[in-house]
Amino acid sequence: MPRPSRGWRAGAAAGAVAVLLTACSSDDGDGGGGEGGGEGPFTIGLSNGFVGSEWRTQMVEGLETAFAEYEEEGVVDELVVESADTDVNGQIQQIRNLINRDVDAIIVNPNSETALDAVFREATGQGIEVFAIDQAVTSEDVTNVVIDQAEWARISAEWLAEQVGEGGNIVVVNGIAGHPANEMRWGAAEEVFDGAGVNVLTVADGNWDQATGQQVMTNLLATYPEVDGVWTQDGMAEGVFRAVDAAGRLDQITISGEARVGFMRLWGEARASGFQSIGVVNPPGGAVSALHMAINVLEGEEFASGSIDGNTVTIPIPYTVDEATYDQYWGEASAESDAYSLDGSLTRDEAAEFFE
Repeated sequence: MPRPSRGWRAGAAAGAVAVLLTACSSDDGDGGGGEGGGEGPFTIGLSNGFVGSEWRTQMVEGLETAFAEYEEEGVVDELVVESADTDVNGQIQQIRNLINRDVDAIIVNPNSETALDAVFREATGQGIEVFAIDQAVTSEDVTNVVIDQAEWARISAEWLAEQVGEGGNIVVVNGIAGHPANEMRWGAAEEVFDGAGVNVLTVADGNWDQATGQQVMTNLLATYPEVDGVWTQDGMAEGVFRAVDAAGRLDQITISGEARVGFMRLWGEARASGFQSIGVVNPPGGAVSALHMAINVLEGEEFASGSIDGNTVTIPIPYTVDEATYDQYWGEASAESDAYSLDGSLTRDEAAEFFE
C-alpha cells in the first residue's frame, strides 16, 4: 500500500502512531519497516555516530555526491546529515532529530548492533524506511545493506597466517572495542588464527586512528620482541607500518595492510626491499549503495526472492589489493590524497537487480 505522506506522519495522533508501530513491524523476513510506494521528492537522513576517521568523511562526501545526482532529477529534495562523535545515546538523539525532520528514509552507520532497536522502531512506526550500513544490526525494522565484515577480515587473516606459518607469533591492533564491525571482524580473524596454529600474543585497540595505531604498535614492539606479524584493520595500518619501520624491522615483521593511498604509498616504496602486504577494500561507498536501495524501496519496489537474507542485503567486497594487483590499483588511486580509501559502490542498475 502507499506509504504515509509527510503531512500525515507529522500530524498523526499518538494513538494512531501506536497502531502503526505494530502494523508496520516486519514479520515476513523482507526487511525494512515502513511501506514504500510514495511519490517523491524524498528527504533522506544520515546518522553517523563516529567522525574520527577519514573513512567516515569520505563516506559522507560520497553520499552527498550521489544524492546531488538524484536531486538534479527531482527524485529527492533534501539530505539531512547528523554526523558527530557520539555514544549510543547520542546516536539515538541523532535518529530522533531525523524523525522530527520528517525524513522519508534514514541511512545509519550504527554504533551498536542492538542498542538502537527502540529508536529504529520509533522511526518505522512513523513510516520511515531505515537502512544500516557498514555493520548489520539485528533489528527487523531495519534493512542492512552491508559487506560481509567477517569475510573482509578472513581474507587478510588467512594471508597473514600463511605468511607467518604455524607457530608464528603475531600481535593485533584492532579498532574500537565493542563496536559491532570491530567485533565481527576480530571474531572471524581470531578463528582463522586459531585454526592455523598462529600464536596471538596480545590484542590492543588503535581506535581506527593512524596516530593511535602507531603509538600502540610502538609499545607492542617494546613489550613483545618476538613478533613475526601484525594483523590490523583499516585506518591504522599506515601507523603500524611507520612504527615497524622506525624500529628497523620491516624485513622481519609481516603487516596486513589497508587499501588506502597513504599505506599503499609506503608499501610501494618498500617493495624494492621485499616488503609485501594486502589491503581488502572496505568501501565508504556502501552509503551510496544504500541510497540506491532506499530510492527503490521508497518508489515501491520489492526485493527479489533470494536477494535479501532475513533483513540483510549483502553487497560484494569490491576487490583486494595484493602483490598481484598492486600496480593496477595504485595506478588508479595514486593521484588521490593519502587519506583516500579505495572505494566501490553499486551502480543504480546493479542496485535495481536486487529488486523484482
